[in-house]
Amino acid sequence: MADVQKQLEIIKRGTAEIVPEEELVEKLKKSIAKNKPLHIKLGLDPTAPDIHLGHTVVLQKLRQFQELGHNVTIILGDYTGRIGDPSGKSETRKQLTEAEVLANARTYEQQIFKVLDPAKTKLQFNSTWLAPLKFEDVIRLAATTTVARMLERDDFSKRFFERLPISIHEFFYPLMQGYDSVALESDVELGGTDQKFNLLMGRTLQKEFGQEPQIALMMPILEGLDGVNKMSKSLGNYIGIDETPQEMYGKTMSLPDELMVRYFELVTPVPLDEVKAIAKGLEDGTLHPRDAKMRLAREIVTFYHSPEAAEQAEEHFKKVFQKRELPEEIDEFFVTEDLYEDGLISLPKLLTQAKLAASNSEARRLVKEGAVKIDGEKASDPNMHFLPEEGMIIRAGKRRFARLTLKN
Repeated sequence: MADVQKQLEIIKRGTAEIVPEEELVEKLKKSIAKNKPLHIKLGLDPTAPDIHLGHTVVLQKLRQFQELGHNVTIILGDYTGRIGDPSGKSETRKQLTEAEVLANARTYEQQIFKVLDPAKTKLQFNSTWLAPLKFEDVIRLAATTTVARMLERDDFSKRFFERLPISIHEFFYPLMQGYDSVALESDVELGGTDQKFNLLMGRTLQKEFGQEPQIALMMPILEGLDGVNKMSKSLGNYIGIDETPQEMYGKTMSLPDELMVRYFELVTPVPLDEVKAIAKGLEDGTLHPRDAKMRLAREIVTFYHSPEAAEQAEEHFKKVFQKRELPEEIDEFFVTEDLYEDGLISLPKLLTQAKLAASNSEARRLVKEGAVKIDGEKASDPNMHFLPEEGMIIRAGKRRFARLTLKN
């Protein structure tokens, strides 16, 4: 194992808060003295099927812990996921069924190993220890905290004072997450800054059960491609880790310049010394922002695909966006009779069917923003209906193309 100072430097990379840091130092000292790895925990509720770069901020930190020689356990919250984490929510979340949670969990399992080393990662469902609890156990668990303590949470207190509903089962979420830490006897639990209350509940419950309390390590929330809002699929400002190399590269190149260093630090394995050198180069003008961003795009595509894929994606980007040429290969979309309405085709419907937009609402938004072109001509009417022609090129945004083929 590396010495305490070296480990601490790596652990603190990009970290928003460590509570309490002095206890982490002591745990690291004991770990080195006894040659016993720390037990690091992350809970993930599979409430959505896909992971984007925003989710990988904590996964990258877990990877760093693995490289330092510590043990990592991912808790797939098949029980907590049925409640849904109320953190930051202004209303009670829809409860998912067991089937929905398990289907999402299977996707999560496939995706998290794009970041973590599967040989060094333990996966567990929290139903393993939560399902056997008797009702008296649940009462005893509930007795460890008070309603006043629960109302210290910003989301709960805000809803309480605005007279918005708070369901009793939502109070059990932090207790259940905290009990996960008791079941695992975790040394460190990771989460976003919005998870602070839940992570500290783990410390509280461990003390109640006579265990040494865990360290709460919080990572910042990653801004999306708009540079303002939290990365989110619903806002369309995300980079999915299952996206194609070209899409991933192109999206990264649309990132605001001021977020580049933050992305290098939080979502790439680039060594910290290099990240600091990039930051200095951007600050003193010796490094052009375009070159830094292309390096960032290569790093992200290489990590989730391969160096070869990154090179090809960069060539594609240069050809399409720097030289303003169409890509050599454009996906063909067959226009079938069922798409026509009174002899014409709805543009939003075509964009959705051709997978140039995820939904009709996104398609309409792209048209309103002037991001859709038909044979190089900008479309401006989100209600547009038109007559397709053989070989017509439809472009949505900067990176998505389709060549129409009329099918008789």
